[in-house]
Amino acid sequence: MRKPGSMKSLEDLGRVRLSKNFFLRDFLHSEIADFYRIPNIPDDPELAIAAGRKLCEELIEPLQATFGRLHIRSAYRNRAVNDFGNRNKLNCSTNAATAADHIWDMRDADGCMGATACIVIPRVWDRERGEGGWQSLAWWIHDHLPYASLCFFPKLWAFNIQWHERPQRRIRSFAEPRGLLTKPGMANHEGSHGDLYPGFPALVRA
Repeated sequence: MRKPGSMKSLEDLGRVRLSKNFFLRDFLHSEIADFYRIPNIPDDPELAIAAGRKLCEELIEPLQATFGRLHIRSAYRNRAVNDFGNRNKLNCSTNAATAADHIWDMRDADGCMGATACIVIPRVWDRERGEGGWQSLAWWIHDHLPYASLCFFPKLWAFNIQWHERPQRRIRSFAEPRGLLTKPGMANHEGSHGDLYPGFPALVRA
């Protein structure tokens, strides 16, 4: 599949279904792209679709089935949008660091595929908005889903959730308490953490 060269072909690409409830178009919005008028169109649509399907089927769909409607803050960024964001200090890492992350259609240095979306779960924010409340959701995801990495932010407990062929299973946060919550090798990494998210629902598979 070629990179769209017309509005019609871009429209067709946006209709590609990634999972039961999500289409590619749901993940193409970018404030950077909109404000600075940089088209956020995949350079390699087939790779973007393949990575996006894994992200949706294994992570996004189970979260929505369990917690209700998700709000997608940002997700796919092409190389041009991400590079512009990095050079202009708009909270974007370098393209090399963002490959197989927000840049779905660029494999990382090891040749691996991955994809990230930044989402908000309104139900969890309404319940856990006190300081440190994001940790309850982080541990629930850790115990139930095959995430590669999670990164939480202060506003609305928005968080990046990544699917990757070689998952690191690493959780960090810019929300208080800031820093690294867990990674392989840490004493808190293994076992169940159910006591840290009391009252959370059981996993629902879409």
